[in-house]
Amino acid sequence: MSKLALALAALPLPALAQTPPQVEAMRRAVAADAHRNEELLERLVTQNSGTLNLPGVKAAGEIVRAELEPLDFAVQWVEQAKVGRAGHVVARHKGDGRGKRLLLIGHLDTVFEPSSSFTGFRREGGRAIGPGVGDDKGGVVIIVAALRAMQAAGTLKNADITVYLTGDEERTGEPPEKAREGLVAAARASDIALEYENLATDNGVEYGTVARRSSTSWELKTSGVTGHSSGIFGESLGYGAIYEMARILDGFRRELPEKNLTYNVGVMAGGTPAALDAAGVAASGSGKTNIVAETAIARGDLRTLTPEQDARVRAKMAAIVAQHLPKTGATLTFFDGMPPMAPSEGNRALLATLNAVNRNLKLPEMPEYDPAKRGAADSGWVAAIVPTLAGLGPVGGKAHAEGEWVDLSSLPRQAIRNAVFLTRLSKEPRSR
Repeated sequence: MSKLALALAALPLPALAQTPPQVEAMRRAVAADAHRNEELLERLVTQNSGTLNLPGVKAAGEIVRAELEPLDFAVQWVEQAKVGRAGHVVARHKGDGRGKRLLLIGHLDTVFEPSSSFTGFRREGGRAIGPGVGDDKGGVVIIVAALRAMQAAGTLKNADITVYLTGDEERTGEPPEKAREGLVAAARASDIALEYENLATDNGVEYGTVARRSSTSWELKTSGVTGHSSGIFGESLGYGAIYEMARILDGFRRELPEKNLTYNVGVMAGGTPAALDAAGVAASGSGKTNIVAETAIARGDLRTLTPEQDARVRAKMAAIVAQHLPKTGATLTFFDGMPPMAPSEGNRALLATLNAVNRNLKLPEMPEYDPAKRGAADSGWVAAIVPTLAGLGPVGGKAHAEGEWVDLSSLPRQAIRNAVFLTRLSKEPRSR
């Protein structure tokens, strides 16, 4: 064996994950595909895929299918009628069975339903503007672009990769556990999960996302004895539903604060009677100034960083609710949304590997992003199962709002960064 061969054999496998010629092949492929990738982004954004536009979500999935099948992915449309949603795209690439199995997560749907006034796709300078352009259609484009670059460099052939694009990330079907059972199963069959929502940036610095907080909704109902207001605070009427509601919410404000925790009250009403609509977004109440309120109702959200924090805060909220004012009652109900993506050593190890890639590509290293500044995402469903890194999509802004945009120059940068990153991870030996 030659000295060079002996030296190469002594290197750890990740260091051999991609040779300079392979990286250059990826660079050339990404550069050659620049117009094609922007055109794919335009087609995806132009196709409305608001979560409740079921045919539109499926049409977006078909656009992606046409991109993945030529890369030797077996693409499946998984119907989700059982949870009231369109479905998911699940695409599997079979490699040589030796390297780490990668799960790439994105979503097809947006918050912009067909009734939205924010439509179309346009370019302004170096930006692309349109509904869902960053959240998450730009992320989907980066997945496709990185995989094409890997194919051009010959590193996709032996890689075991599953692409899982949900059709209801913005409004998960009910029950959510059923809507995400396939994603959870895919995580159990993988070694690493990578999520392609927007890249976190602040003052020009690009960050790695090793943690995200949860997103849970809650509903608080209070009751009281109604009657003439002259009897308020007395033995027969007590304090009424609105004072009980005020006590509890102020208790939340004073007693719950801790790091990485937020709890918002989004809508509320009180009176005789008071109610929320079936969707929990419109409140109504009626009454008079001289009538003690019989009912009050409020809805809000709860965001936590770890399952332990979530359980602890819920218990504290329940304890506050239980301390009733005289002649009142209250109930607190939680509606689980997305679990937290808790920080872990496995997640941080992935960021360390990504930063090794950044150094090789002469890109700035990426520090950890503050999880309190990130919303919830589908990565929360898998992070307790496998090491997970999030926010690998494009640079953008104004997500969920009119004027949503992405920086088009971030598409090729993220494509090459991810192509090299995926190649390196796919060549690491499996541990199970």
